[in-house]
Amino acid sequence: MKLYGSFTSPFVRHVRIVLLETGLPCEFIETDQASSAIKSPTKRVPFLEDDAIFLTDSNSIIKYLREKAGQNFCKTAKELDELCLVNTALEVTTNLFFIKRDGVDINISPYLQRQAARIDSTLAELNKLPLSHAAPYTETQLRLACYIGWCKLRNQVDFSKFPNLENFYAGALNYPHFQATQPPQS
Repeated sequence: MKLYGSFTSPFVRHVRIVLLETGLPCEFIETDQASSAIKSPTKRVPFLEDDAIFLTDSNSIIKYLREKAGQNFCKTAKELDELCLVNTALEVTTNLFFIKRDGVDINISPYLQRQAARIDSTLAELNKLPLSHAAPYTETQLRLACYIGWCKLRNQVDFSKFPNLENFYAGALNYPHFQATQPPQS
């Protein structure tokens, strides 16, 4: 099995944590945007090759790995919905990060302003969830920890108004698999 990705991607980090949790052997191949554009139809990371299997989304990769290891992926529709909620915040935040990095002022676009507002409303909803402060973590909680870590690395969100999320993240920092996948500081 080969996992392609970057060390800073929160999507890739979640997959790397799952690989550590499952103990499945997998070669990690660091790739950049140019290589991703050639190898993956989505032109992003992660993507996974396992013989004839080629998967291009972190959720399908995680489901595949969990099932390959005889584990569950999102036991209930509620858990899947919560994972999708985290994915919404994560995708909007990363998209706005890259848009701003390209020099676009998001304040001049009503659409981009609505996207920015989605982050706060989604985080407010996630802040209401009962969250573990120690492993084992659900898929939603792993994705949430990766998201918060990426936001802190990239200085994208002020979590001080979300104390439940801050407390949850403080606990996740003690999880060995979360520590082992810490991206390099840039």
